Amino acid sequence: MSSKKFNSFNNSRRDFIKQISIGAGALSLGFTSPIFKNKYFAENNNGKMGIALVGLGNYSQNHLAPALQETKECYLAGIVTGTPSKIEESSRKYNIRKENIYNYENFDNIINNDEIKIVYVVLPNSMHAEFTIRAAKAGKHVICEKPMAMNVNECQSMIDACKKNNVGLSIGYRMQFEQHTIEIIRMAREKEFGNLVTINAGAGFYMGNANAWRAKKALGGGAMEDIGIYALQAARYVTGEEPVSITAQSYNSRPNEFTEIDETVTFQLLFPSGVIANCMGSFGLGISNLYVQAQKGWFGLNPFSSYNGIKGISSKGPIQYQEKNQQAVQMDEMAVSFRDKKPLRVTGEEGLKDVRIINAALESIRTNSKIVF
Repeated sequence: MSSKKFNSFNNSRRDFIKQISIGAGALSLGFTSPIFKNKYFAENNNGKMGIALVGLGNYSQNHLAPALQETKECYLAGIVTGTPSKIEESSRKYNIRKENIYNYENFDNIINNDEIKIVYVVLPNSMHAEFTIRAAKAGKHVICEKPMAMNVNECQSMIDACKKNNVGLSIGYRMQFEQHTIEIIRMAREKEFGNLVTINAGAGFYMGNANAWRAKKALGGGAMEDIGIYALQAARYVTGEEPVSITAQSYNSRPNEFTEIDETVTFQLLFPSGVIANCMGSFGLGISNLYVQAQKGWFGLNPFSSYNGIKGISSKGPIQYQEKNQQAVQMDEMAVSFRDKKPLRVTGEEGLKDVRIINAALESIRTNSKIVF
């Protein structure tokens, strides 16, 4: 080896050792050296996309965070919470570095965090638009929980912000990634039992806590918004059409408890093909079923909106698929779409369509009239 090459090799070697020493020393002191901050931790996850959960309520802590331990294309990289007491437990349980922990005030600093590629907004509905737009401005892809926002204008502002900042936007419609549901959609679209005639869809649970944010109108609560949206989604993805009209009614068995929202909402949708969908969303009834009547048979799901145990049924017999973690499948596919710039199964525009119909349902209840789109 020539003297020149040898000296060059030694200089490079010394520089490398120096950088490693700096990094190791910083780590031992509890700091993260820039050489490690984005490179080591990101590459150590084998190219997976880092996700930050914004909001650490029940769905984040008991469903999304555990699902991110099963994902193959993404991982839990950060958390954002307005409740300091939740930080220690979550960061320890999921090995989240302190550099990746934010609150609602310093959230915008996430723009400087290259490890976090995706932000999952899991907040009360009234906060969806604000944090989606802030995430987009920080250059992060966004998954927003359903319903997308409070009204159509907010939805459009979210879509516009993501397009302007060249980031993806999807809505957390997990059922569209569930295999039994995908099969139901196929059966409907391919008319396996002939033309569709009617759809009956109901989703609900008994909510005992009337002080929960889901019971607060200002936060976007309500049976139609929170749980009726599953039935609405089912009617739309089964038909593959947009309704031409809606008529809705409400019922409240606990008026002294649910003073701001409807406890139960029933609604009827008419589609261009003539299909009629009878739907329900309830905080007072435990219900989860989807039944589709066609000209030559029937098919559906029971339960159809649960986190697990989905069962497919038809006039030909059961519809059977291996059960998988719904949220893990959902987030993996979304991560791949964001990373590889592939078309999203669920777009922001899909969320906007649901919000438009939800608002129409509430208007129908208020005016006791049919709303025509």
